[in-house]
Amino acid sequence: MEGPARPTFLRSDGSAFPSSFRKGTRKRATTVNDSSVPEQVLAREIFGPLGGVVEIGAVAATGTWEVARASVAGWLSRHRNEVDRLLKLVREIGRFSEPSMAIADELGWLSEHPVTAPSLLLWAGGIEEITPRLEDLEQPRAVRRMCRMGADLQLTRLLQAMVTATVVGQRTADDSVREIAEALDIGVLLANQVEHTTAAVVFRMWRAACLPEVLRPDSGASAAGRTAFRSLAHALEDGLDP
Repeated sequence: MEGPARPTFLRSDGSAFPSSFRKGTRKRATTVNDSSVPEQVLAREIFGPLGGVVEIGAVAATGTWEVARASVAGWLSRHRNEVDRLLKLVREIGRFSEPSMAIADELGWLSEHPVTAPSLLLWAGGIEEITPRLEDLEQPRAVRRMCRMGADLQLTRLLQAMVTATVVGQRTADDSVREIAEALDIGVLLANQVEHTTAAVVFRMWRAACLPEVLRPDSGASAAGRTAFRSLAHALEDGLDP
């Protein structure tokens, strides 16, 4: 079976990493309070990191960090209930339509496809050196490092994308925080064979890496947008990291 189109080195969902993660989050901040942002754009920003969680989870499940032994289909069969629940929560968080939710299948991450070491390198943000020697990237120590880094990075991006979709949808913190927290818990569970990652840790990484660039006065976000992000951060802290 033909797998999903492989991402370029600059993206986590099939084309290019969002500019908000290459140069801070200023570009994202200019749109977080803009209800005209197409919902399919918001959905894609969620399903991209989810693809990383799937591939990383499949590799970690081997127990040996051998990429060649990873089976996405086998991993999905064992975690179907969790994946289905996560997708349901994502739909509620973003109030997404059927066409937007169909992007998850169109990207190909949720069907059988080969997982490769270069793919893990992309999810991990280039933590290993790019090399033509594939065997170097396939060393278990390198694979473990890429999976651990990739889990942290993609879970943080997943949280940022869910919070952004909530703010753009003009949902309140009280209305959405439980769904976001549960979705993040499931994401962490799916990647947790990577070790050490918890929802509280992901929240702290997001709070340190993404939130300040939205809250800064020159971020481009409106006052209402900054207030919404701040309220969600406070509510997530109460639920995940009291």
